[in-house]
Amino acid sequence: MKFFIDTANLDQIKEAQDLGILDGVTTNPSLMAKEGITGHEHILKHYVSICEAVEGDVSAEVIAVDFEGMVKEGEALAALHPQIVVKIPMIKEGVKALKYFSDKGIKTNCTLVFSPGQALLAAKAGATYVSPFIGRLDDVSTDGIQLIEDIRNIYDNYAFETEILAASVRHTMHIISCAHAGADVMTGPLSAITGLLKHPLTDIGLEKFLADYKKGN
Repeated sequence: MKFFIDTANLDQIKEAQDLGILDGVTTNPSLMAKEGITGHEHILKHYVSICEAVEGDVSAEVIAVDFEGMVKEGEALAALHPQIVVKIPMIKEGVKALKYFSDKGIKTNCTLVFSPGQALLAAKAGATYVSPFIGRLDDVSTDGIQLIEDIRNIYDNYAFETEILAASVRHTMHIISCAHAGADVMTGPLSAITGLLKHPLTDIGLEKFLADYKKGN
């Protein structure tokens, strides 16, 4: 299972990278704005900075919702750095753009996916990643993990190469559940990733080991 971090914060990206378990980054205009990064040129420059901070794919989102606009923006984003993956929304024009980029050998991440049917279309169009938003489904009393399981079953039936990127991951148990469900990738905040480190018995055990060591020295 690949671990991506969902942020535009370079310090958090570097912290996750230093752990030695980070495989990539996802971000979007909202996360950029959260870090005070606005304006087209500043956003493009920051994407490059993210690519230089991490080893792995970096999803960069298009703003256009028409085919021509998505193609123009996506090609410009892909030209920024070899690690860039063009993030395309799951809409009719987006499916067309996914196919266009797939034929051109440009990696894509189909975002805002909330149903197995949408994930099937994305895979048929050749998306590199498909991003079901499990946290947002949970927010409206729908089982986000079940969606991961449904997509996994469909993709396995037909040997689709599109990777399931579980997005909108909110906490540590989401990560564990996604691993059980067979997600290829998860993307979430640093807190969810570092939460996997924590267990009270680990802390108690380490404290006892150190105490016993001090007694003998």
